[in-house]
Amino acid sequence: MTDIEFAWSELGGDPALLARVSTVARRDTLPARLPVRELARASVGVCALAAAELGARRAGLAEVPRVRLDDGAVATAFASERHLLVDGRAPDTFAPLSRFWRTADGWVRTHANYPHHRERLLRALDLPEDPAAVEAALAERSALEVEETVYAAGGLAVAVRTPAEWAAHEQAAAIVRRPLVETERLDTARARVLPSLTGSPLLPAAGLRVLDLTRVIAGPVATRTLALLGADVLRLDAPGSAELPDQHADTGFGKRSATLDLAVGRRTFEELLAAADIVVTGYRPGALDRFGLSPEALAERRPGLVVAQLSAWGAYGPWAGRRGFDSLVQAATGIAAVEGSPERPGALPAQALDHGTGHLMAAAVLRALTEQSSEGYGRVVRLALARTAAWLTDGIEPGGAGLGDGLPQSWLAETDSPIGRLRYALPPVSFDGGPGDWARPPGPWGADPARWA
Repeated sequence: MTDIEFAWSELGGDPALLARVSTVARRDTLPARLPVRELARASVGVCALAAAELGARRAGLAEVPRVRLDDGAVATAFASERHLLVDGRAPDTFAPLSRFWRTADGWVRTHANYPHHRERLLRALDLPEDPAAVEAALAERSALEVEETVYAAGGLAVAVRTPAEWAAHEQAAAIVRRPLVETERLDTARARVLPSLTGSPLLPAAGLRVLDLTRVIAGPVATRTLALLGADVLRLDAPGSAELPDQHADTGFGKRSATLDLAVGRRTFEELLAAADIVVTGYRPGALDRFGLSPEALAERRPGLVVAQLSAWGAYGPWAGRRGFDSLVQAATGIAAVEGSPERPGALPAQALDHGTGHLMAAAVLRALTEQSSEGYGRVVRLALARTAAWLTDGIEPGGAGLGDGLPQSWLAETDSPIGRLRYALPPVSFDGGPGDWARPPGPWGADPARWA
């Protein structure tokens, strides 16, 4: 079974539709020892096919539109945060304390891009904000000691493991027993009746409302994709939340961004939920439950809802409650060891776990909508970066790699926006008659009202 066949089967798609997909293969994209290009191509491919399928259903087309994949467009989009320019300025993607550190017996990877994570890391190590001091202190400790000490303080540090070491971990055993995309029915709601689509471009998600409760990359990539396809996407964050402006700009295309304190704005949230079709969350499993935002609680108040949940490590196993990011998952699951050298761990050529999982999540939402149109039922779909990592390391055939440089500029575009002149990566999701770009550029974080358009 090929990579895209596997991903499409995990989404419950009709295998006959795969004949509608064609690919322009470019061997000079996403160079890596692991088959990153194949993962990227497959995750974008199934997302585009799910979009074309839903679009055909809503427009009453006799055939599902043809999907066109181009490895160049996919590779450019998978590194979108690296291609972004804001008024000619390239963003900083990692803070000084977010990196690999040598320990007494190996390596750890830390994540300290957000101020609260940086403070917790330094507090756990009882150190000042001085990279040299951190380097000296970590060199005297074991990697697992650092991992547990920092985690206990609410910080983010993961020991770099080999694939064999990760395979022996309880969390790895829990992950591999799960499907790439988990789907459950939530209620007994009747079949969803979606308005028919007319005109051009074909926007499969037109008229649908998405509450975006996600952060960082994977979740926002999923909702950015749904916005491309016509959905009204409203991202909600708590007032005062730490946010990286450049990261928000990269993933904010097509959306609006508002802040809402659930403690005082509960009525506003319930009004938004009552008119929502999709809720996408990207917090640790169970973190939102106390606010009444578990899938079951949401579906009870809004029958027929599609809920998409993203986590780093999965909603199961001993690490279910741990925070995590793409770089940390790469370190823990053996990817950093495979992509590195005997002298130092390495990394994938893009945040492929984030972007791959984001496109898979958008695909899962689109397929849920298609199934709802005939079967009914609310649904919850769950994905995890670590499960995508298992697919990358075990489930895809490698296809070789080249230099990865010199990609044409045709997959980049420029636009004016409320936050400045932007250079950005164009969306890789493409099918006959579909949209070629987002309808609106990103605006400042939290600047929009908390209401539907």
